[in-house]
Amino acid sequence: MADSQQTHALPRQFADVPGWFPPLDQVLFTWFLDRQRSQGFGGDLLELGVYMGKSAILLGQHLRDGERFTVCDLFGGEAPDGANSAETSKSYASLTRQAFERNYLSFHDTLPRVIEGPTSVVPGEVAEGSCRFVHVDASHLYEHVYGDIGAAREILRPEGVVVLDDFRSEHTPGVSVAVWEAVLNRGLRPICLSTQKLYGTWGDPEPVQEELLEMLRGRTDVGLSVQEAAGHRLIRARAQKMQAPPFPRSRHYVAPAPAPAPAPKSRRSPARRIAVDLLPPVVTRAVRKVRAR
Repeated sequence: MADSQQTHALPRQFADVPGWFPPLDQVLFTWFLDRQRSQGFGGDLLELGVYMGKSAILLGQHLRDGERFTVCDLFGGEAPDGANSAETSKSYASLTRQAFERNYLSFHDTLPRVIEGPTSVVPGEVAEGSCRFVHVDASHLYEHVYGDIGAAREILRPEGVVVLDDFRSEHTPGVSVAVWEAVLNRGLRPICLSTQKLYGTWGDPEPVQEELLEMLRGRTDVGLSVQEAAGHRLIRARAQKMQAPPFPRSRHYVAPAPAPAPAPKSRRSPARRIAVDLLPPVVTRAVRKVRAR
């Protein structure tokens, strides 16, 4: 797919940005990030894998003064191995850095720090213990996801949140294995599960879980269940006709033109109404033709 404004139209609003970012995850991202702000929990933001920038745009909305937002993606560049190259060519052939930047700058004045390369370089580029929120949505291959989870653990602050995408999709078994292995063997503590993302921490999940449950139980557009597995409390949320949360419009937004006012209906004179009611239809049509001429 060519990188051009004809192919990728400038987004006028958040919904116009391509990407797989359901309303439920938009709600959860917003809730976690707002909670961090309200509690004065600072730190940088990091996203591994950006596609066209949809989730990055939302993350950037929550960046505060003195914080740094870093994104990392191959952007169609050289992959670290053959399997990753095949995956990228099949699923993300249209992705370019220019398309991402154009979408992002439609909503923000400045770009995040962009690392164009494999996610394996991130630990050398982002300081240990510097981030409060990390979104992992890059390769779906087990060995790469394993490495991304390890990097997230090093980069996150103790009570920071990591979000792992596609942890239970049928086409991404490598992600599932890496994620649940991290839960069972690498100290990751689940906070909640959406349809496609696992939200977790290497800190204590209980306080945030209690607040999250209170928020979710107060909504009518979320299905909710709580289960126990291997010593972990698993909060499962699913959307039920959920609307995406409000988001500022793009700088390219154009309000739709108002609908034209309907033309006023002509009023018939009393004599004309009587004629229409009493004259035979053939005579009425003949009179109309004469009047038209």
